[in-house]
Amino acid sequence: MRRFLLFLLVVGLAACGKSETASEPKFLATDITGVPWGRDFKLTDHNGNTHTLADFRGKVVALFFGYTHCPDVCPTTLAGLSQTMRLLGTDAQKIQVLFVTIDPERDTQDLLAKFVPAFDPSFIGLYGDAKATKEAADNFRADYRKHPGKSGYTMDHSTFMYVIDAQGKLRLLAGDREPADMLAQDIRLLLASTR
Repeated sequence: MRRFLLFLLVVGLAACGKSETASEPKFLATDITGVPWGRDFKLTDHNGNTHTLADFRGKVVALFFGYTHCPDVCPTTLAGLSQTMRLLGTDAQKIQVLFVTIDPERDTQDLLAKFVPAFDPSFIGLYGDAKATKEAADNFRADYRKHPGKSGYTMDHSTFMYVIDAQGKLRLLAGDREPADMLAQDIRLLLASTR
């Protein structure tokens, strides 16, 4: 009898656990909800306007750190985000893609204005001086460093994309190879949770 009651208790607790998690969204990217970092930045956009994260409240934000001279990861990621926007259809109006340069020495306002919106007119390029860039990157735990070469330099950098919900809370960490359809699915879940 004791074993039977213990079995019922274990089954009941398991069922309770399942019903609680069944209502939670199942993201395909890594769910980092609740981390104590990734809260803000203060940078200038490619039109010369200063922004903080609060300026984008009400929209889901996809934030990516990179640089315009990047030979592969950055243009590939921005192209993937452009595809994600197309997959979202009319919901794309509720998304803001932000590209933060980690190379303010070369990535001028003019260069960002040509590079970033070429992937999608709604995308915004952000820059700051060396100090503001470091503060923003440190706040999101994004790593970068200059790597000297024979003809100039490249930038080594982390390739994660940060997805922030419409209330301004960091929710997801997506890899640079996150398929556009999977990212679109996660963004739809975030949008549905705010309706």
